[in-house]
Amino acid sequence: MVSYLRLENAVQERHCSFIMGKSRVAPLKQTTIPRLELTAATVAVRTNRMLLSEIDIPVDHVTYWTDSMAVLRYIQNSTARFHTFVANRLAVIHDGSHTSEWRYINTKLNPADHASRGLSADSLVKEEKWIKAPNFLLEPEEQWPKEPLPISEKTVTENDPEVKRVIIKAVITSSPDLRENTTECVNKLFQHYSSWYLLKRGVAWILKLRKELLRLVNIKRNSLTTPDDTCDKSVISYQNLKEAEKAILVFIQQQEFPMEMNILTSGNSRVQSSSPIRNLDPFLDEGLIRVGGRLDKSNMPVQMKHPVILPKDHHVSVLILRQIHSSLLHSGRNHMLAKLREQYWLIHAPSAIRKIISKCVTCRRHMSKVEEQKMASLPKDRIIPDEPPFGRVGVDYFGPFEVKVKRSRVKRYGVIFTCLASRAVHLEVAASLDTDSYINALRRFIARRGQVKRIRSDNGTNFIGAERELTRSIQEWNQSQIQSAMLQKNVDWKFNPPAGSHHGGAWERIIRSIRKAMNSVLKEQVLDDEGLHTLMCEIESVINDRPITKNTDQHSDLEPLTPNHLLLMKRKPNLPPGVFDKADTYHRRRWRQIQYMANLFWHRWVREYLPLLQERQKWFDIKRNLQVGDIVLIVDSNAPRSSWPMGVVHETIPDSKGLVRQVKVKTATNILVRPVDKLCLILEMD
Repeated sequence: MVSYLRLENAVQERHCSFIMGKSRVAPLKQTTIPRLELTAATVAVRTNRMLLSEIDIPVDHVTYWTDSMAVLRYIQNSTARFHTFVANRLAVIHDGSHTSEWRYINTKLNPADHASRGLSADSLVKEEKWIKAPNFLLEPEEQWPKEPLPISEKTVTENDPEVKRVIIKAVITSSPDLRENTTECVNKLFQHYSSWYLLKRGVAWILKLRKELLRLVNIKRNSLTTPDDTCDKSVISYQNLKEAEKAILVFIQQQEFPMEMNILTSGNSRVQSSSPIRNLDPFLDEGLIRVGGRLDKSNMPVQMKHPVILPKDHHVSVLILRQIHSSLLHSGRNHMLAKLREQYWLIHAPSAIRKIISKCVTCRRHMSKVEEQKMASLPKDRIIPDEPPFGRVGVDYFGPFEVKVKRSRVKRYGVIFTCLASRAVHLEVAASLDTDSYINALRRFIARRGQVKRIRSDNGTNFIGAERELTRSIQEWNQSQIQSAMLQKNVDWKFNPPAGSHHGGAWERIIRSIRKAMNSVLKEQVLDDEGLHTLMCEIESVINDRPITKNTDQHSDLEPLTPNHLLLMKRKPNLPPGVFDKADTYHRRRWRQIQYMANLFWHRWVREYLPLLQERQKWFDIKRNLQVGDIVLIVDSNAPRSSWPMGVVHETIPDSKGLVRQVKVKTATNILVRPVDKLCLILEMD
């Protein structure tokens, strides 16, 4: 591509000067010559647009020269439809130039060929056509090169590979089949749209095309001598939309109320008694079935007195309700029903409106409740008797609490270990929330309470880190060949789903009691480390003295069962009265007495405590399981509901009974594991 500026003065003296030259490397992918020539023409148009914006001299006329007849045919064409490559470049050319500005030049006279074919340095110096422009540009326009053949629209043949093929099929069928096929096609057209306005607009274009085709047929039959230019064929008017709406409603009523339509068309004003619209006193008005009703003498608008009757479950009825619901800013049923009755009378409208609101994604995003599932059976850890206390525990952190260390104040945290069977509590103090601090608290707990078989905890990073480091440490102990069987036993660690606090209800409720006790004691006091440890031990004793069975008013009944009955073999840690000798601690049958008291505890535990856990307090019914592909809203208690992220269920995690209680949710950035009670279902997969 090369550009020249042609100047002509009043005495018709002409001068041409070189402005700019440009070329492109052909793509590696094999491309046809016409496509390359068309790309060059596109570059010329864009370059000319840039030059006109940079040159201060006013330009009267622009002429584009090309030695490709195929490009000229494409540019001059206005009927054929081209493939995407050619169509996009023709759009650029037509937008930046006019078809009359394009002319043909012979290849021998075209200086742009030097850029595409290349020249040596010596040839470039000798070649004046590249620098000074072709000689014919210094001549009058009448002497410029002529086109070898007249360019017309017919020069683009149907065999051109860049022209899209048009296949026309004609189907001849009988009248009943034609009517059935037409109904099916129209219903498919309706189903294609998800907006009432867009459906009316699409039908309006179809009706407008039909009208134009009929007009052209009449012209061909000489029944119309002059073309009808009274309406703009490029826009849709309000009247076109009203005609389209009427055509849609008439089609629906003919399809849904054929018996009523035949009766009313025949002149009979009474429909069958089995008709669903009989109580509306319907009548026919310009092809539409309207409500007769009892408001003839009111001053209401005609369309409100006699609204158009529509079926309940038709797709168009759904589109109308969706538009009303959206226009009313997602208002409730009564508001929607009042707005609907201004123009339409939908059969069983309240239930249809309720269905629309229940499936509205916007409403469900802001109003839907969190998911729930039937309350699960108690885990085995909660109902196994005859095991040492704290064999299966739940662990959690609470706090922080401020303590005085010299002249500064630092934070301390409480660590609660809850026996899942006896509900006994062991409290430790942690200096921080990191993994090392938790491991130290766990080591102190095991040293005082014995080996732990299973630990259940929330999905905190300190707990996850502790599980990894403990496993790594035990592996190192094995490598050191320490023969202690106790040290080689691993801890079975179970993590609750992230954000699933109710999965740890066995210890979360006790934390509430601990907080209440500490708040009542501390108030505004600040303890030191020793005071905080002492307070934790006292609260531990109080919590372990709480009854886990029901109290009764009968004096003859046994006292309520408490965790201290198992830990201390009595309810309260009273101070021992009197003076005892050292020999009293070596009673011959002391171990039998302790074993008997432990058996008595577990016997009462099975008889009195376990039955209290039998009933479900809530979540009684089995709900629909979340499925892969469901769109959900992820609850975030630290953000407003409008900012909660959305995601798609990526994987479900059912329990032993097939009920899904936690799922993996794929968001825009990552995959999260969440319990179902932290998710709001927005759109079902099915």
